[in-house]
Amino acid sequence: MARSFPIDKVRNIGIIAHIDAGKTTTTERVLFYTGKTHRIGSVDDGTTVTDWMEQERERGITIVSAAVTAEWNGYQINVIDTPGHIDFTAEVQRSLRVLDGGVVVFDAVQGVEPQSETVWRQADRYSVPRICFINKMDRTGADFYRSADMIRTRLGANPVYMQIPMGAESKFEGVIDLLTNEAIYWTDQSGRTYERKPVPDAFKDQVVEYRAKMIEHIVEHDDELMGLYLEGKEPSIEQLKLALRQATIDGKVCPVFCGSALKNKGVQPVLDAVIDYLPSPIDIPSVKGLNPETDQEEERQATDDAPVSALVFKIVADPYVGRLAYFRVYSGVLKTGTNLMNSTKDKRERISRVIRMYADHREDVDEVPAGDIAAVLALKNTFTGDTLCDPDKPIALENISFPDPVIHIAIEPKSTADQDKMGEALRRLAEEDPTFKVRTDEQTGQTIIGGMGELHLEVLVDRMLREYKVQANVGRPRVAYRESVTKSVQKVDLKYAKQSGGHGQYAHIVIAVEPGDPGSGITFENDIVGGSIPKEFINPVEKGIREAAENGVLAGYPVVDVKVTLFDGSAHDVDSSEMAFKIAGSMAFKDGVMKAGPVLLEPMMQVEVIAPEEYTGDVLGDLSSRRASIESMEPRIGNVQAVKAKVPLAEMFGYATDIRSKTQGRGVYSMEFDHYAQVPANVAEQVLSGKNKK
Repeated sequence: MARSFPIDKVRNIGIIAHIDAGKTTTTERVLFYTGKTHRIGSVDDGTTVTDWMEQERERGITIVSAAVTAEWNGYQINVIDTPGHIDFTAEVQRSLRVLDGGVVVFDAVQGVEPQSETVWRQADRYSVPRICFINKMDRTGADFYRSADMIRTRLGANPVYMQIPMGAESKFEGVIDLLTNEAIYWTDQSGRTYERKPVPDAFKDQVVEYRAKMIEHIVEHDDELMGLYLEGKEPSIEQLKLALRQATIDGKVCPVFCGSALKNKGVQPVLDAVIDYLPSPIDIPSVKGLNPETDQEEERQATDDAPVSALVFKIVADPYVGRLAYFRVYSGVLKTGTNLMNSTKDKRERISRVIRMYADHREDVDEVPAGDIAAVLALKNTFTGDTLCDPDKPIALENISFPDPVIHIAIEPKSTADQDKMGEALRRLAEEDPTFKVRTDEQTGQTIIGGMGELHLEVLVDRMLREYKVQANVGRPRVAYRESVTKSVQKVDLKYAKQSGGHGQYAHIVIAVEPGDPGSGITFENDIVGGSIPKEFINPVEKGIREAAENGVLAGYPVVDVKVTLFDGSAHDVDSSEMAFKIAGSMAFKDGVMKAGPVLLEPMMQVEVIAPEEYTGDVLGDLSSRRASIESMEPRIGNVQAVKAKVPLAEMFGYATDIRSKTQGRGVYSMEFDHYAQVPANVAEQVLSGKNKK
């Protein structure tokens, strides 16, 4: 089957933003104007295409990223609408890993919000070029210039104004295209038709000023155009477009557009910009990975005749067709009926049915060429982050890393009939969501589920009930504490010897334990010289240490940020075994941690509260009572204050209700994990004695 679109006419883009900035509404307009839908879906009415889960429609938020294929002016655009809520940040992360470009949506009233900063940093991490769309220009308090300036000051980006609005709030009429020097008006209710006209007199001076600034911004990144400009010649529109495209792909600038997706104004120019300025799969560097057989780095070109390599970035348990694995093909052509290698797991997979997704609708396809995104059915051993490749030319692409859960709750089935169903439901949900963890508490035998926040777990429990018909009792949320050490212990000398007839057990190790760098987990260093411990016993020692670190010495929480150095020991010719050294490693570690001043750590959250000025005192007082350290206060438009603070997660349960009652329902907040910090002694005492009020 021939390609429907050449690879240089394919765009893989994500629509990313803070919650409520208008991502899903923008995506709906994209689908409508590209002819994929025949009516415009509404978030408020629960009729959107990309928010197809019941929970999404009820809450009016996006929970899972949805992939949609659309066509515009002879180009294929694969759009992924991502969630904005911090609890579902993993969805954004995995989407960015496979995207070539992003459209970042901002609310023209709020400007850059906390989650906008988070997704921007994530996009920076994966070097994703982006364009900005300042949405909601029709809202009271909308300010295009302030929002665009915040992109510069808060995000450290380099915005280039491609448009300026004609009016704002209820007087928002349309936009002026600075490149072509034309005014764009949308002429019908649905926004499908628009016309370009000369710039109205009232805006002419403004256009001259901002157009000159735009040209200056663009020519800065192209020596040839800079030469022309300095000679007093204006580069042509095509030349400016090409220079801007290159600068955007290189991540030096971010073109800025504006409009109101809800009022159907401004979306088509953004689609044009996606084609003009965002990269195709061949504009970005070739993908690199490791050959699992040789451990050498290899490169794969984004061409159809290269060996096939694809990255699975998402698993979905579809109620109708079963388990779907979304993937991005980086090289070669993935065809149905072929056998591929899962190089991450070293397992073979048969590609039986490939589907192009259109949100919750689907179309069967025979093959997926390089640079494209699709989904495959019924893979047995393949999960998020796994690589599928040609068995004769294996390659393992870089995996996707996810944060650890910060909140836990106990869950138990209501009846024995629900017992098996619950186990199956939890397994499937954990397959879909890498930030959702399930374990059994060894002491109590309870099933514990962990996630990124209260909303995250609430949605997952709700899905269990609706999709898998599992009735369950849910406990109170619990904080994911950690343990660490505060001082160094230079020498822990441990001898493990057991004689029980026949072969005995013998292991002798000497380790040092000291505090590690924050976020380093457990670092193991082998300093054995002269072979006092045979090489084959080193790994078991490390294994024993890492297993012991899973349950700490204070309250059984995982131990983190500890450096362990193995520097001496001895072995017995007959009695030493891997098992003996593993047990010795575990015992020495626990002994060392006990001596090294063990402490409890708790997750600290970055919290931003936005509330009317008259309630600021109550908000600050409440935060202080929750052990918060206030970092800044910033006035916002509309007599509103934004308070930033670091607060322990343990103190934030039920905050959503409290903030509403303290601000008469006018205050909102956002929260994301920041770091782990030591728990004050009095609070640690409460936690360890099990009397923690939360």
